[in-house]
Amino acid sequence: MNTSLTITDFLVIIVYFVGIIIYGISQSKRATSEEYFLGGRSLTWPVVGISLFAANISSSTLIGLAGSAYLLDMTVYNYEWYAVIVLVFFAIFFLPFYLRSGVYTMPEFMERRYDARSRYYFSFITVVGNVLIDTAASLYVGTIVLGLIFPTLPPYVVIIILAASAAAYTIPGGLNSVVKTEVIQAIVLIFGSIILTYYGLQKVGGWGGMVDQLNNLNAAGVIDKNAQEALSIVRDNSGEWWRQYDSPIVPWWGLITGVPLLGFYFWANNQFMVQRVLSSKSLNHGRWGALFAGLLKLPVIVIMVIPGTIAFLIFKDQEFAYQTAAGPCADLANCTDFTYPSLLFNLLPTGLLGLVVAGLLAAMMSSISATFNSASTLITMDFVNKFRPNMTSQQLVRSGQIATLVLVILASAWAPFIGRYGDLFRYLQDVLGYIAPPIVSAFLLGLFWKRGNSNGSFYSLMFGIVMAIIWVTGIIGEVDHWFFQMHFLLRTTVLFFVCLIVHIVVSLATAPPDPAKLKGMIWSPALIAEETEELKDLPWYQNYRYLAVILLIITLFVVGYFW
Repeated sequence: MNTSLTITDFLVIIVYFVGIIIYGISQSKRATSEEYFLGGRSLTWPVVGISLFAANISSSTLIGLAGSAYLLDMTVYNYEWYAVIVLVFFAIFFLPFYLRSGVYTMPEFMERRYDARSRYYFSFITVVGNVLIDTAASLYVGTIVLGLIFPTLPPYVVIIILAASAAAYTIPGGLNSVVKTEVIQAIVLIFGSIILTYYGLQKVGGWGGMVDQLNNLNAAGVIDKNAQEALSIVRDNSGEWWRQYDSPIVPWWGLITGVPLLGFYFWANNQFMVQRVLSSKSLNHGRWGALFAGLLKLPVIVIMVIPGTIAFLIFKDQEFAYQTAAGPCADLANCTDFTYPSLLFNLLPTGLLGLVVAGLLAAMMSSISATFNSASTLITMDFVNKFRPNMTSQQLVRSGQIATLVLVILASAWAPFIGRYGDLFRYLQDVLGYIAPPIVSAFLLGLFWKRGNSNGSFYSLMFGIVMAIIWVTGIIGEVDHWFFQMHFLLRTTVLFFVCLIVHIVVSLATAPPDPAKLKGMIWSPALIAEETEELKDLPWYQNYRYLAVILLIITLFVVGYFW
């Protein structure tokens, strides 16, 4: 397959990159720490929503969605539509507490509810997660795409180029530069995905042609699924239901177990995402932005997942000569991370190819810059500011810039190792499955159970990390035992409930929290009545409750069609 670009394509990419860096720097707000880390808390709902979407649909997610669909596993879309439910829950219950508290970070909120021990642990594990999951994964995707274009270019050079490009406007500009560039990146990414889907459907004879080909392959015994099954987002297990590789990525039982937990952590607890909502100019703008992000997630199945199924029909009989971290790869089924780039170079004409490649690289930069900024915020506000509380606002900004530079180096060093995992999407969910459950347990009990105390939170978090270390050790050692062979969604659920129990038992066995510490931190039904009074004068199209119901109805129709 020819993966070279024409002069026109190169010019499009260069102009885009230079333009986005200049624009990012021009949008910087760094006079104060609040402007640098939270954009001055002035973002409106469209910017918040698009920024959330862009940060979520990073290049790694895009590559992972198409790769899973190449294996005729559409169940990955469950992560996308489930975000709507999580974001509605987030807008109702958690967001008001976050914004009214005036915090910079999620660990800071954790300290207000519990104590400094929980804050430091959560901050540390979030920074580690940002480096291992978001930043390093995006850099790894960069080695795939640019590695195809420049096959003789060493991966570490690609990583340095991408990291430096993102850091070029993230370090001087802060969050405002990040979110303003994300809006442009998201528009380019959505446009490129629509264009690629259009050309892909043309190649296979439209939607009807795709369905016919899948049915014909099933009738001929080439695949074990007809079109309805191949395009379904709900799948039964093929073997023992609890085992990792005997199940689809998201089996049906995952919709009521691990998926909600991972989604809740990602959208409602993760500094990487919540920081954008913390930057909104008001509670209503934060809520509208969250719901808008949920709406943008729904078309993902057509423009980002379906292309993977199209790729299967186009490339199933072709041989490739891709070089992966695990060695050479001659079949996309064994190196699914190359699915999306293969579609780009096979289908798109000159000029458009350059634009869509620029969009994909833009998604990488978007994710990289976002994680750099959120992680530097955590390091600065949760560690530096704690140990040196008398630093000026300008000194805090400078420490955030230094922290960003350090993170660039760490993420760049880790990125090459991701390819050894074999499947990017499973890597992302596996790592998240170790980090999320203890955090989600602490946040839920913290908001809805006033008896939960700091000891319960801390010891449940510690128990969770010990369990994660045991699991990782057994999996790396390839221990053949059911405990280490669990599907990651089941493992996520088990870890959540164990941490929940530890939190409850320790809290009940120790002194209750100080009532003064709980003031304004515990949800109660009375808050619904207060909120109703606040919303009564708003027209229906500005009342987030009506908007949430409309969004849930649209989601029901989309999910029902692909069920």
